[in-house]
Amino acid sequence: MDQAAGQDVRGALPAGLGQAIRRTAADITAVLDGVADTGGAVPGSRWTVGEAAAHLALANELMADLALGRERPYGDGTPQSLAAANAESLAVFGERRAAPLAAMISEQAERCADALAATADGPAPVTPLGPMDRSVLASYLLTHMLGHGYDLARAVRRPHMIDTERVAWCVPFLLSVMPAVADGTATAGLTARYTVRLRGGGGAFGVALADGAVQVAPAPADHPDCTILIDPVAFLLIALGRRNPWLAMARGQVFAYGRKPWLGPRFPALFVAP
Repeated sequence: MDQAAGQDVRGALPAGLGQAIRRTAADITAVLDGVADTGGAVPGSRWTVGEAAAHLALANELMADLALGRERPYGDGTPQSLAAANAESLAVFGERRAAPLAAMISEQAERCADALAATADGPAPVTPLGPMDRSVLASYLLTHMLGHGYDLARAVRRPHMIDTERVAWCVPFLLSVMPAVADGTATAGLTARYTVRLRGGGGAFGVALADGAVQVAPAPADHPDCTILIDPVAFLLIALGRRNPWLAMARGQVFAYGRKPWLGPRFPALFVAP
């Protein structure tokens, strides 16, 4: 997919990214359609379906406000502060019904996409994970929606909406935050160069580590020590903490090769899911 091709007719947001945001919002609406009881648990989470949907609706509203240039402090970027901010926002927002939440998720996603497409000018919005240019914020919005959309789909036993094309649009956000979410303990003393390739035309990027410092490039590394070939859906789910890397390896979704292939299994543990 050529992500550089085609811009939203209203501004600088790539058309494919805007379309992916709108499609994902529609898919989440379909997942929630007809769900009468939102009190069921989300697998792997302390939230119920209603709480997860409410969080997604509130997060979309937050990102739409940021895209419009409004200041919305929301934690300090650490997992603990974000969890506290999530809990606080849910405590004061009582809606847990599927239909109203689905409508809000879709409405706020549209509002955010429209605001991001309107102009490329102005200061970078300050998000819960730091300042981001507008296209990266759109990628953040999509990534967040896909992660929680996946959770909701699993909870109500309906197909999820993650696919290779949408994962490719998530990569700019993931690359932008990788240095910030690196685990200092895991990266300490490690010097290595990785290339990560997404199967099926999903692209490739490079990661270089040197004594705890992490540098990420949107192109393959020169002379990598280890190349990781990975299924795009598995890549996103591992990056978001939704899939066990060892399970993905056992299923043949991940393959490492190069001069030091043993560095492959170590890679996911170098980062904490944002």
